[in-house]
Amino acid sequence: MTDDELPELGFYGLPGHSGSPRDLLGQVRDGERLGLGSVFLSERFATKEAATLSGAAGAVSERLGIATAATNHNTRHPLLTATFATTMHRLTGGRFALGLGRGFDMLFDVMGLPRVTTAQLEDFIGIVRRLWRGEAVVGHHGPAGDFPYLHQDASFDEDVPVLLTAMGGKTLEFAGSIADAVVLHTFFTDETLARSVAAVRRGAERAGRDPAKVRVWSVLATVGDHLDEEARLRKLTGRLATYLQGYGDLLVRVNGWDPAALDRFRADDLVAGFAGAFDAVATPDQLRRVEELLPAAWFDAAATGDADRCARRVVDQFDAGADGVILHGVTPAEVEPVVEAYRKVRPARAAALPRNPGRS
Repeated sequence: MTDDELPELGFYGLPGHSGSPRDLLGQVRDGERLGLGSVFLSERFATKEAATLSGAAGAVSERLGIATAATNHNTRHPLLTATFATTMHRLTGGRFALGLGRGFDMLFDVMGLPRVTTAQLEDFIGIVRRLWRGEAVVGHHGPAGDFPYLHQDASFDEDVPVLLTAMGGKTLEFAGSIADAVVLHTFFTDETLARSVAAVRRGAERAGRDPAKVRVWSVLATVGDHLDEEARLRKLTGRLATYLQGYGDLLVRVNGWDPAALDRFRADDLVAGFAGAFDAVATPDQLRRVEELLPAAWFDAAATGDADRCARRVVDQFDAGADGVILHGVTPAEVEPVVEAYRKVRPARAAALPRNPGRS
């Protein structure tokens, strides 16, 4: 690893809504050029299928870590997911981490899929880890399903890290007890970030694991002044409003924000009658209206302002206990000024991390 590489920083490929998956190829190349450590790939059921994107990222990169953050275990058969992860592990020379998440109950309801539970995740992770060790899973009856016989290859001894996305306290503790790495959520205050890291470490310790060996990634919306106004509105106001549309009660609760402000946001005629996600389809005028509805302090959970100020907010994440920071909502090219400013204030402790985002 060279001195100009930054394994502690990551970015999301195809941030937000994208109808052009080929754009990922240039983003991955830009990420490597800037020395960023990892690309994280979220999944949406349109043009952002995680296995396809992972293979593309692996094919055009040589050093970048790659993780799904996240896919859902209930959308694929365990043997298929285990095979996807093994293929990526070998394709990339060990740079891949399988990231899983709970997803959205209402979406699974309309898809006809079972809602994801902690018990299912624990059972599923146990199954794929056994398959990666070359074991046969015979006569399995558990929360993840009933499987008469699952097997990949008896010669396998694949060390694929498992990453979990988590938000609530119980899920964070569970993640610490079983996962190799944890990805938190955007728009966490510094205090919430510190509590979340503590919950992950506590879960690991209670499970008899070394808490320091669970890598915790903060997710920091990084929306600098070098971006134009419409881009800033969409990536900051639009993104926060979209989260508040989907699971505002949880985000407000974990941050200790005023629920009455959320109620006022939801009661506004624009919000109550809005069709679609704000970060995808809202006009600039609509986003300006939404910005007026939200408390200004809620935006302090992001990195805003000039590049130096954004870089200092990145360092704040490490001070709050994170091991890595995902620069969220922006492509590598869009965040380049912040990355260069960060090099001047980079904490020395960040330099020793491995490239794989699932390894500590």
